[in-house]
Amino acid sequence: MSDPIRHALASDAAAICGIYNYYVENTTISFETEPVGVETMQARIAEVQSQFPWLVYEEDGVVLGYAYASKWKPRAAYRHSVECSVYLHQDAAGRGAGKRLYAHLFDALKPLGVHLVIGGITQPNPASVALHERMGFVKCAHFSQVGRKFDRWLDVGYWQLNLEEPLQ
Repeated sequence: MSDPIRHALASDAAAICGIYNYYVENTTISFETEPVGVETMQARIAEVQSQFPWLVYEEDGVVLGYAYASKWKPRAAYRHSVECSVYLHQDAAGRGAGKRLYAHLFDALKPLGVHLVIGGITQPNPASVALHERMGFVKCAHFSQVGRKFDRWLDVGYWQLNLEEPLQ
């Protein structure tokens, strides 16, 4: 059986929008408030891939999830730190795709000189916290009422993973 994880293509943008826009429109997981269009997503994929991997998880020709890394901050001293994101189709959660995407992503980041991976998680989100902690992330920060969506204030916690330490 072939590996269901591969690098994203521009042609995956519509499927990625389908996954992501569910979270934009129905949850506080994403702080975006308007759905993202295909052309915008294609540009985001290209921008990320100019420096870091953007991976998709595909089964039977259907993209069920994706993960990518992006710059943590623009200043030069931050160049060895990235922020990561993983999103799964709402029907694909709990089947191990997120863990597999992250494992592939982290393996791809190591040769690029990435030292630290940072994940921001809107609180509460026990499933995402559990995934990150299973991957070896440790909580390092918590910002209270840092975002506002659906007429409520939202907290964001941050978890970090040192790639030079063994994955769990």
